[in-house]
Amino acid sequence: MGFSFTDRKHAPQEATDFLRGNARLAALLPAVQRMAKLQRDCAEVLPSAFKSCEIFAFDGGELTLAVPNTAVAAKLKQQVPKLQEALNEKGWQINNIRFRVQMPKGIAHVGPSGEGLKLPETAVNSFDELSQKLEPTAANEPLIEAMRRLVARRREV
Repeated sequence: MGFSFTDRKHAPQEATDFLRGNARLAALLPAVQRMAKLQRDCAEVLPSAFKSCEIFAFDGGELTLAVPNTAVAAKLKQQVPKLQEALNEKGWQINNIRFRVQMPKGIAHVGPSGEGLKLPETAVNSFDELSQKLEPTAANEPLIEAMRRLVARRREV
């Protein structure tokens, strides 16, 4: 069995098994379990918010949450007192909660050649159709040309 987090349902068990299988990494297991527990506790307090964010770090009473964008950070900042109080009641010593904007893990990096981005044929057809239907004004011309290049590249592949 390979080590992969693609199947989120089994990922924690696979990670645990992987860590246990290596003596040096096994020392990390308690810290991993502690962070997983903290993530679950946070999600229990603010379930909708923790669908899009996760624990980034917890050190010296300071909890840092990774968020996908500043809008999520702004919403969560309003919930900090509630989250901090609930976590302290659960035994966590949280003195401060910070936010770090970070790209979600599920988004793949797309290189300059467009590798990694696969558009379905229906999307390519839609771009082609839109490029033909847009009014050819000076303002629209760069967009039309970009869509035509995109369609041409996708149809070459």
